[in-house]
Amino acid sequence: MGREKNSGKREEKMISVNIQQFGTDVGTLNLVPGNKVYGERLVKHGGQEYRIWDAYRSKISAAIKLGLKKFPLSENSRILYLGAGNGTSVSHLSDICNRGLIFAVENFSRPMVDLLRLSKSRQNIIPIFEDAHKPQHYSSLTSEVDFIVADVAQRDQLDILTKNAETFLKKGGIIYLSVKARSIDVTLTPDKVFSNILAQMAGKFNILESIKLDPYEKDHMCIVAQLII
Repeated sequence: MGREKNSGKREEKMISVNIQQFGTDVGTLNLVPGNKVYGERLVKHGGQEYRIWDAYRSKISAAIKLGLKKFPLSENSRILYLGAGNGTSVSHLSDICNRGLIFAVENFSRPMVDLLRLSKSRQNIIPIFEDAHKPQHYSSLTSEVDFIVADVAQRDQLDILTKNAETFLKKGGIIYLSVKARSIDVTLTPDKVFSNILAQMAGKFNILESIKLDPYEKDHMCIVAQLII
C-alpha cells in the first residue's frame, strides 16, 4: 500500500467550552461577532466566529498551547482577574464564560480606560479600579468566584493571591498564577525562583499543574492550584 497523502487540512477540534483549535492556533467563540479587541484574526467555523487567541500576548493562551490540562471553565463561570491590564486575556475569558462574570482588577489608569471601553460591549466584564493588595476595598463589588487569575508580576504576588483567594475563591475553586521570575528575584535563576514559589505555595495550596511558558513568555511559569481549606 502507498503512503497516505497529507491533505494539508488544518486540525480543528474543540478544546473546551467555546474554545476551538485551528491547526496550531487557539480561538474563542466571539461574544461580539465582527468585533476585534486588539487586532486579532477572526475565523469562521461551523457558522460561528472565533477570535484567534495570541499566545504571545496572553499567558493563559500560551499555557493552553503548551498543553495545559486543568482548564474547566464553563459558560457560567465567575472569574476574578488580578492585573487585568488592557483586557487582552480578559476579553477571551469573556468569550468563554459568556453567561458568567469576569471581575477585572487593575490599578493603573491607562489600561483601565481600555477595560472600561471593553466592558461597554462585553457586559460580563466588571472593571474594578483598585489595588489587588487590598481585596477588602472591592469586596462589595465582587462575589464568590470559581477561578482566580493572578498576573500581577510583583515580588509579593503570592501574598496578593493568597489574600484574594481566602476572600473570594469558592471551595474547590482553581487559581492560575503567572510567575515572572525576573520580577521576583533577578539574582536567582528562573528555575530557582519557580522552585521557591512552588515550595512557598505548598502549605496553602494544592499544586495541580505547572507549565513554563517559553517560547511565548521568557522566564515565566503558569501554576495551577487549589486553596487548601
